[in-house]
Amino acid sequence: MSTPVYFGLDVGTSSTKAVLVDSKGAVIDSQVQEHSITRGKAGLVEMDMNIWWDEFKALYSVLLTRNDVTVKGIGVSGMGPCIAVTDANDVPIAPAALYGIDYRARDEIAELSSLWGQDYLLENYDSQLTTQAGGPKLRWFAQRFPDVFASGARFYMPSSWIIKRITGEYVLDRHSASQCTPLYDPATREWDSHMVEKVAPGTVLPRLGWSHDICGETTTTPEVPELTAGIPVIFGTVDAWAEQESVGAIKNNQLFLMYGTTLFLVANSPDRIHHASMWGTTGTREGTYNIAGGLATSGALTDWFRNISGERDYATLVDAAREVPAGSEGLLTLPYFAGERTPLQDPDARGVMIGLSLRHGRGHIYRSLLEATAFAVRHNIEVMEQAGASIESIAAAGGGVTSDLWPQIVSDVTGRAQELRRESVGASYGDAFMVAQALGAVHSLDEWNPVERIIEPTHVTAYEELYSHYRKLYTVTADIQHQLRAMQP
Repeated sequence: MSTPVYFGLDVGTSSTKAVLVDSKGAVIDSQVQEHSITRGKAGLVEMDMNIWWDEFKALYSVLLTRNDVTVKGIGVSGMGPCIAVTDANDVPIAPAALYGIDYRARDEIAELSSLWGQDYLLENYDSQLTTQAGGPKLRWFAQRFPDVFASGARFYMPSSWIIKRITGEYVLDRHSASQCTPLYDPATREWDSHMVEKVAPGTVLPRLGWSHDICGETTTTPEVPELTAGIPVIFGTVDAWAEQESVGAIKNNQLFLMYGTTLFLVANSPDRIHHASMWGTTGTREGTYNIAGGLATSGALTDWFRNISGERDYATLVDAAREVPAGSEGLLTLPYFAGERTPLQDPDARGVMIGLSLRHGRGHIYRSLLEATAFAVRHNIEVMEQAGASIESIAAAGGGVTSDLWPQIVSDVTGRAQELRRESVGASYGDAFMVAQALGAVHSLDEWNPVERIIEPTHVTAYEELYSHYRKLYTVTADIQHQLRAMQP
């Protein structure tokens, strides 16, 4: 007899992951397919949107072929906000512009900010225009492909593109829409048609819904023989918010930390809150709001160091870093190797290492990179609280919590405990949970994925001094960082 399962898939920055989860929350099987993004000139960071569909086809087929299962529901998420534009017939016109790491729309950000004023945008749309905002990127496409927009252009994110291909429905979840500033009105929780006509006239807008609601059902396609008709599909969401669901970090006054290629922070609130340096968004569930932030690098730093050090095994680097005292014996790093998102909003910032001596080894450098991301997390939390967020607990997930060292450093630097659940599969697990809950198969995440351990903070005097230096270091080196950035391709 086949096992009833829920299929979750997440399109990430460096790979796409799919899981099959049974009715009790156990992962039956999973599969990952790696991919790469393209970094071009003028700040372009992009990806062929057809890769998202190709990887869904491949992963769904692999998992359904090697398991005797019956898929009861499908949930999809992806990195975001990405802006992938097609013509009226759903033919892509160019590679997708990725989220805040793509800086192509600087001119559009300046133009629109000048037109309305950043204060007006913050007050009415909960975010100022930054590289994270989807609206300026959609305008970037509209200005370069006017004929397509004159005929009715559509735009997609990874989740909505896959949903379109398996259901025929042109939809987007409200959370993702809220990251398309200034196209979405958080007061009405609907599209702002006036702004859309000002920013990207001719755009055909997707139907909105809540992330965990059913948006449609699958249809058969010869491209995926294993996909049967009539399977319920949810609206889905952005990867960080699906991962937030995977660890139950959806309560008000709770903070979620996602340790990935970039590190993401999401604080929950029953009310709209905003800050000029952060992103205000609508939550995945009705009546919820967020103030969010993100580092431009985190796991990308550890990847970078592993590659240049010649060490293939992360565990070896972690063990070396574990032997180094807190504070890396006077080595301090600014982690802005790809600019910085919140709270600096400085795409031209660059990494800094200070205090290097001949006695520092790779364990010191690796630990210093981990400590740098922890200082950045503390900086973000402080700004969130200045904005009015109340953070009573923290839940964490992602590849970075595989070892306790990184979250322990973050807890020590911030002085806050972190809850870790049994399963840290990631956003794809959250997708499976949301569709199972939508279908009434599970009531609470605690039934599926209970808290397994808590990382308690240890007071480390060295971190207080280093954090003070960390905050000063950007200020005193920013001009030099910007000048050096101008010399880089």
